[in-house]
Amino acid sequence: MRVDLFDFELPNERIALRPARPRDAARLLVVRPDGSPELTDSIVSALPDWLEPGDALVFNDTKVIPAQLEGTRTRGEATAKISATLHLRAGDDRWWAFVRPAKKLVIGDRVRFGGEGSTCLSGTLDATVAEKGDAGEVLLMFDVAGPALDEAIATVGHIPLPPYIAAQRPEDEQDRADYQTMFAEREGAVAAPTAGLHFTPKLMQNLEARGVETYGVTLHVGAGTFLPVKSDDTDGHKMHAEWGEISASTVAALKAVKARGNKVVAVGTTSLRILESASQGEEGLAPFCGETRIFITPGYRFRTIDALMTNFHLPRSTLFMLVSAFAGLETMHRAYAHAIQTEYRFYSYGDSSLLFPRLTREQQD
Repeated sequence: MRVDLFDFELPNERIALRPARPRDAARLLVVRPDGSPELTDSIVSALPDWLEPGDALVFNDTKVIPAQLEGTRTRGEATAKISATLHLRAGDDRWWAFVRPAKKLVIGDRVRFGGEGSTCLSGTLDATVAEKGDAGEVLLMFDVAGPALDEAIATVGHIPLPPYIAAQRPEDEQDRADYQTMFAEREGAVAAPTAGLHFTPKLMQNLEARGVETYGVTLHVGAGTFLPVKSDDTDGHKMHAEWGEISASTVAALKAVKARGNKVVAVGTTSLRILESASQGEEGLAPFCGETRIFITPGYRFRTIDALMTNFHLPRSTLFMLVSAFAGLETMHRAYAHAIQTEYRFYSYGDSSLLFPRLTREQQD
């Protein structure tokens, strides 16, 4: 499909720079492509009203790490400033990273991240450029490994705020709390599963009282989620790999939800992507552990979910393509136009939506 079909104009003032307080005070646009009305303005705290007892919410339990590293490349007596965003772990001592400016690096270069000194304990982290990939991607082999590397990254790294926020203000200590969901357990993401940012203990209590079940999956969100689609056609876009896992017990529970006629609701496109990655054709959901490069565009047949809770996404992005595949391209253009007109807040710290699928002709008959 032509990428320009997924374009729209977003006023800069609609980009949220801080989350709502409390988190579940964010607005919620309910989108029912075959409903009347098609669009309903609500609030996240009212989510239980849109669900039935026995329905299930699926959350991503990934935890964001401070994966933005600033450093200096040394080559002989020549130096250059380097900015790296880790996006996929490749071993105990190495990460793939997006680097700017990538042209300043060649294989074998040494890079020191952090402040002055010679050890991680003094606030530095050293690495060697092991490989160079496409589009500014490099493989960094660090001088320490395992838990020591994790500790060093936590010491010298910064929270990698999305570029549309970082362009307007610097990261601060508040972001370390704000850019993390209450479900965050498994370290490895470099971007938050932002639909989960809206949940609070009180909302979870109300969902439990409603009889809504909750389950966790893991997808370590990579920095590739922020990359624009540069090709003119969706067929020309290459997705970056992300690591995910779904346990056998969660698979069994979700199959039971579907079997009794209740809804499985993915909280965020990240939860949806790992669920669909684990779907084995007509056999349905199966346990999964590994990398996925799933790219969902209109025409895709969804196998695992009945509704999707998600924030508002960038124009021409893979995520706007995904929601258009789920609820319909024309419906989503109308929904986004309504959201812009009625001053919803967009992107990672913005408001949310609850999308129901567009019925197929077979379902309508």
